[in-house]
Amino acid sequence: MKEFEIAKNLIEKASKITIIQAENPDGDSLGSALALEEILGEVGKEVQLFCPVDIPKYLRYFSGWDRISDNLWPSDLFVIVDTASQILLSKIWENPLYRNLLEKTPILVIDHHTDATPDLEFSHEIILKEASSCAEVIFDFAKNSGFEINQQAAEHLMGAILSDTLGFSTQNVSPETFEIASQLTKLGASTAKIEEARREFSKKSPEILEYKGELIRRIEYFLDGKLAVVHIPWDEIKKYSDKYNPSVLVIDEMRLVEGVEVCVAIKTYPDGKLTGKVRTNSPVAADIAGYFGGGGHAYAAGFRVYEKYDEILRELLVSTEKVLN
Repeated sequence: MKEFEIAKNLIEKASKITIIQAENPDGDSLGSALALEEILGEVGKEVQLFCPVDIPKYLRYFSGWDRISDNLWPSDLFVIVDTASQILLSKIWENPLYRNLLEKTPILVIDHHTDATPDLEFSHEIILKEASSCAEVIFDFAKNSGFEINQQAAEHLMGAILSDTLGFSTQNVSPETFEIASQLTKLGASTAKIEEARREFSKKSPEILEYKGELIRRIEYFLDGKLAVVHIPWDEIKKYSDKYNPSVLVIDEMRLVEGVEVCVAIKTYPDGKLTGKVRTNSPVAADIAGYFGGGGHAYAAGFRVYEKYDEILRELLVSTEKVLN
């Protein structure tokens, strides 16, 4: 691929590289960032890791998560992983110092969200390939570029793939995904070890389990039970997010309710920001998120807006009904 050649050239020219995650880190972005740190370190690069928000506790089964900084420093190259969406990088873009760095530093974007059109407002090169995960794209790039994937990098890539495919169960898993997983296993990655660590970090305190029950009781159903919505206000975000992401607590449970096609967890913030996490049982998640300027996958997507909850709920009902019909 021509994009691989351009990316390899950018990396070869750089001595100091910073890998950037968006403000919604997940297992794929985290595993991809940590794997790239290993891969680029093997070719003598000085690598830093940056994320504008704290890594959620339930993702801290990835060894090395604590090397990620919330300070962005000058580098020869920035590599943004797992997003090509401006809104998911707004915390960086709205910081004058960081914006200046983005505007004057070469940038490489590596992403797999082909359902959404890249809308970044700064100059960049991009590797955008349809795949199960960003980690799968990074594996292909590394192999095609002759970069070594050591055991630790293989472990991170496998963890990222397992996370984004929900254990190889999503619609975007392909024969190539399993071929890559096989190669990663040969390189020393252990799915059993990764799953054991993930389960340990997924354990919930009695307080969190009680809160999960409260969230479940608050779920509202619309459109003859096809749409399930739960609202998570700021006071609960502030109280519980450091212990467990409230939306992650319930959204998969919502998807398992009989008759539900679309489930949305909506968080509201004091600055007027509202975020929506969309999960679906039919391939419409990206379409619904796109109605609000967001994006993602066919079955998992998200959006962020600055509107009142009641107004967004009304718009969500309209957009979901249109998409389902």
